[in-house]
Amino acid sequence: MAITTEPVAARRPRTRANPQVRRNRRRQSLEGWSFVGPATLIIMALSVFPAAWALLLSLQKWNGFAVPKFIGVQNYTRLVTDSEFLDAVGHTGVYVILFVPASVLAGLFLAVALNRQIPLIGFYRTAIFVPFVASAAATGILSTYLFSPQYGLVNNVLRVLGLPAQGWLEDTNQAMLVIAIMSLWGQAAFTTVIYLAALQDIPNELIESARIDGATRWQSFWHVVWPQLSPVTVFVTIWQVIGAIQLFDLVYTTTRGGPLDATKTIVYFLWERAFKYLQFGYGSAAAYVLFVVTLMITIALVVYARRKNLEAF
Repeated sequence: MAITTEPVAARRPRTRANPQVRRNRRRQSLEGWSFVGPATLIIMALSVFPAAWALLLSLQKWNGFAVPKFIGVQNYTRLVTDSEFLDAVGHTGVYVILFVPASVLAGLFLAVALNRQIPLIGFYRTAIFVPFVASAAATGILSTYLFSPQYGLVNNVLRVLGLPAQGWLEDTNQAMLVIAIMSLWGQAAFTTVIYLAALQDIPNELIESARIDGATRWQSFWHVVWPQLSPVTVFVTIWQVIGAIQLFDLVYTTTRGGPLDATKTIVYFLWERAFKYLQFGYGSAAAYVLFVVTLMITIALVVYARRKNLEAF
């Protein structure tokens, strides 16, 4: 008798799926798409389509009324030689340098201070987060009230102390610093919440073991807590850099790019070109330059983090 070596699974007859099972799968698929389909369409309509249209506009000259004229990459070559745009890039860079390290360090400090069990700790944590949800208009009004050279609260305090009053928002050398301070007042709450959540996820056993081995509070933080927070630091740094590059609302509600364009950022520049001077093609080109710069910075930070084994993403 011949003995076959064909596997048992191969000799089994192939059966088609039960029709009822196929119907259930189709029904479940339709149910799933019925939930995610509308959201997908909205996201496509509000992100992909505008992005594609902006790319097309960046290759055209259009004022919103006349027939668009295709000019290729002339808008991009014009940006390279536009001193006003280059100044806006410089102002944005100064703001990023002033704001990002301060927001990360302030958030870490506040998170460490709030990561303890003290009376009314819930109230303190809520109070820290309130400025983050405040509108840009409210923050701008507060900035004007505090740093007005004529009637601002800060200058009144300086006069009482016998110190000279400052120009603040009307001084070309101080206006961007004031913008960074007011941004820090609101945005540091975000990094505080992120760091606080990360601190509460660190096992207490690690810190207690370090203290038992004779480590001081600073040594415990630097050698035990800080390495655990490194991925979170990468995340909040990238997040704050992206937000800083896109600064617009606070500038719009306070200085409108002044004084003498000292606070004109990239986003304010493209808004001004597109919606004030009706140069939609030129403004779209500036927007895509901003997108490319933001993408390159983000990729560079992510690659650096992964090389350092700081897997934040």
